[in-house]
Amino acid sequence: MPTSRPPKAPAGVHYRVEPSDVLAHLFRVTLTIARPAPGQEVSLPVWIPGSYLVREFSKNLQELRATQGRATVRLTQRDKHRWQADCTAGAPLVLTYAVCAYDTSVRTAWLDASRGFFNGTSLCLRVHGQEAQRHTLEIARTPATAEWSAATGLPALQVDRKGFGLYAAANYDELVDCPVEMGTFWVGRFTACGVPHRFVVAGAAPSFDGKRLLDDARKVCETAIRFWHGEGKPPFKNYLFLLNAVGDGYGGLEHRNSTALICGRRDLPRLGEARASEGYTTLLGLISHEYFHTWNVKRLRPAEFATYDYARENYTELLWFFEGFTSYYDDLLLRRAGLIDDATYLRLITKTVNQVLQTPGRFVQTVAQASFDAWVKYYRQDENTPNATVSYYTKGSLVALCLDLALRSSGGAGGRASLDEALRMLWTRSQGGPVTEADLRAALHDLAGRAFDAELDQWVHSTTELPLAQLLQAHGVQLKAEAPQWAQRLGLRVSETHSVHIKTVLRGGLAEKAGMVPGDEWLGLEADGQGWRISKLDDVAFYAGTAATVTALVARDGRLLRLALELPGRGPQAPAPKPQRSAAKTARTAKAAAAVPAPNPPDTISLSVSDTAALQRWLG
Repeated sequence: MPTSRPPKAPAGVHYRVEPSDVLAHLFRVTLTIARPAPGQEVSLPVWIPGSYLVREFSKNLQELRATQGRATVRLTQRDKHRWQADCTAGAPLVLTYAVCAYDTSVRTAWLDASRGFFNGTSLCLRVHGQEAQRHTLEIARTPATAEWSAATGLPALQVDRKGFGLYAAANYDELVDCPVEMGTFWVGRFTACGVPHRFVVAGAAPSFDGKRLLDDARKVCETAIRFWHGEGKPPFKNYLFLLNAVGDGYGGLEHRNSTALICGRRDLPRLGEARASEGYTTLLGLISHEYFHTWNVKRLRPAEFATYDYARENYTELLWFFEGFTSYYDDLLLRRAGLIDDATYLRLITKTVNQVLQTPGRFVQTVAQASFDAWVKYYRQDENTPNATVSYYTKGSLVALCLDLALRSSGGAGGRASLDEALRMLWTRSQGGPVTEADLRAALHDLAGRAFDAELDQWVHSTTELPLAQLLQAHGVQLKAEAPQWAQRLGLRVSETHSVHIKTVLRGGLAEKAGMVPGDEWLGLEADGQGWRISKLDDVAFYAGTAATVTALVARDGRLLRLALELPGRGPQAPAPKPQRSAAKTARTAKAAAAVPAPNPPDTISLSVSDTAALQRWLG
């Protein structure tokens, strides 16, 4: 049965969201503006904070209409996402519209016969000039959703036992920062450092071990809260995890007191299995990452994000800090929580290092530039992305690693200097608010007793290699070169089925020199007068024998091509591109390079423990 409506329309700005047609994936929204301005403007955001791409949510909005009392109000569309109502002041303005929800990601909205999910940025028009007022959200039940439950991080005002009803938000920012999950989901609860947490899981298989997920999530949360506050309380009264388990998927998006997550169904912990699978370890890392964001980006955030502009891109050069440093701590906190051991943690670092080393774009783009360009590069990846850009997640996490290890070697703060202390200092000084890179530099200086400008200029604002080998060695970890796989040796990223499909040709590699391009299908090769069919890259070495060059048989746009391919280690190779520095940073970068010499690392590395005591001082 539908829930009863509140006795009277709430004051301020009120939304009623109804999953009106689950088969057509349509939400029906009724927006009531109690005190509209003359010519009131409304708009739908073009992006969602935490995911730096203009996604044009208005493309899913349809059937927009407006009334005041019994009179129809004319609406004029001003641009792609903004409308103006030809209304008067003094009477409530009611807008109705539908939103097609057909995106299974955590960034937008989804609705079908078994599940509903939405972020406010996808459904809730922004009322210009009234963003700071109190907002309310009514989540309505329909006959098609009679057996469903609803969950959100918003404070409840008047809801039924399954979560449908009225919720409050202090302002528009809070409203759109609390996603909503609907359906027949599993719910679990735990308390971390005295704060109640809920875990909602949709789509889990019968083998799902909910108790283990709750136990492990509690350890993650307690470790994070103590990281930031010691024995103090976190800046939220409760927290909600929304996890959608699917056949194949991965991702998350942080919010102020909740997070939306997606994982593969097989990555959930299983009843009767004591050992954590690699997929479950990855899921715990995702949980840790998004939870750490509750502090690092939702509250401690770039000064450019002090106030969100929902109408356009919001640029910052600091994603290497807010995403990269969070990526460093997500796995480190798993280690501190006792959920992974030293060997597993080092394997995770090894994976990150190799991802960066196998990206030629690290010689082209600084990690600060990668942050600024997220809107046009990171979220719009193509075949050339590895050659033109570097990830602010992976390289940013290695910058955090280098800073942490360098601080621990500095002897500052009475021998207690670490990146942990730097983040806590930033939190205290900013009162959990906006910060700049200058604030980070000041904290590092005060902790270590010396400036870290040279290191940041080199590691963040130039493309010089990071001094991983020296810093890791000083903390009991040996970096070793390893023989690369054939993909790295040829300079390729491929998929392998009945043939080799080329996805990316890496800059300066042997495949590029041979003339291969993304989209080619590598069918076979000729060597020593014989032709061979290949289905995977390892076949190349098997059939080439001792030949220094082979002829690659490639299909491209319906044509068969014969390309001369030099094999790795059997002839001269093109040198790697040299790092580039911006003119503004050249002098400081040269000083940094002299202060902290950087090695020339191989394309593939492994890590091993050389000093257990030193490692424990770092990880402990």
